[in-house]
Amino acid sequence: MPYPRHWLLLFVALCLVGCQTAATTGIAERPSYRAAVAGWSVKNRPLMVRVYGSGEDVVLLMAGIHGSEAAGVPILERLGRELMDRPEFLAGRTVVVLPAVNPDGVKAGKRRNANGVDLNRNFPADNFKTIKGNGSEPLSQPESRAVLEQIERYKPNRIVTFHQPLSCVDYDGEGALALAEAMGEHTDLPVKRLGGRPGSLGSYFGIDRGIPCITFELPKNARDMSDQDLWDRYGQATLAAVVYPDVLEVQ
Repeated sequence: MPYPRHWLLLFVALCLVGCQTAATTGIAERPSYRAAVAGWSVKNRPLMVRVYGSGEDVVLLMAGIHGSEAAGVPILERLGRELMDRPEFLAGRTVVVLPAVNPDGVKAGKRRNANGVDLNRNFPADNFKTIKGNGSEPLSQPESRAVLEQIERYKPNRIVTFHQPLSCVDYDGEGALALAEAMGEHTDLPVKRLGGRPGSLGSYFGIDRGIPCITFELPKNARDMSDQDLWDRYGQATLAAVVYPDVLEVQ
C-alpha cells in the first residue's frame, strides 16, 4: 500500500538529519586518497604513486629503488593503511608514497633496473660520474625521470627512501640531521652520515638542492622478516618522519 505523502517527507527528513550527524561526528569522513601511475619501467611495469591527504606540509617516501633491497616496500604498504585508518596523521599534511621505484629490479631481485643501471646513481647531482652502471647520462632511465617528476610536482619538504643493508639512519641536506634524530628516537638503528654517493638521490636533492633527505638503511636480515615484524620494528620511525617536526607520541 502506498505511504501517505507526509510519511515520505518525514522519512526523507530523517535521512538528511542522519547524514548531517554522520558528517559532523566524522563517521562518514575518510582521508583524501588518490593513486596514479607515475611512470613506466624499462619493461613497462607501472611505477605507482599514492597520495594521502592534501595539507601544505609534504613528505615523500619511497622504497625499492634498488630491487634487491625491497624490505621497505611492505613498510610503505602498511603506512598507507595506517594513514587511512588514522587520519590525524594527515592533519595539515600530504604524504606522497612511491612504494616500488624499480619494479623490474624488485621482480627480479636485482639491484639495478632492466637496463643494468643503478637508479640511485642516475640523478643529475654535481658529483654524477659517467661510469658503468650509472647510466650514459643523468636521468637516462625512465624510472629516475619518474621520481624526479613526482618530486618536482609535489615539492616535498623532506624525503625518506628505504635501503638495505647498512643498518643506520643516513641523512643529507640542510636540516636533515634533526629529522634523522627524530626518526632515530623510534628505532635501534644508529644515526650515521655515510656521505653522498655520485649521482644519488641524497646527493642531488639533499646536498645540491637542500631538501632534507633520509636514507633509512635497514639491516641485512630485514629481507627475512615478516611484513608485521618490519612494521613493528620500523613503523614508528616511519611515522615520525611523517609528522615531523611534530613529535610522534609513542604508541
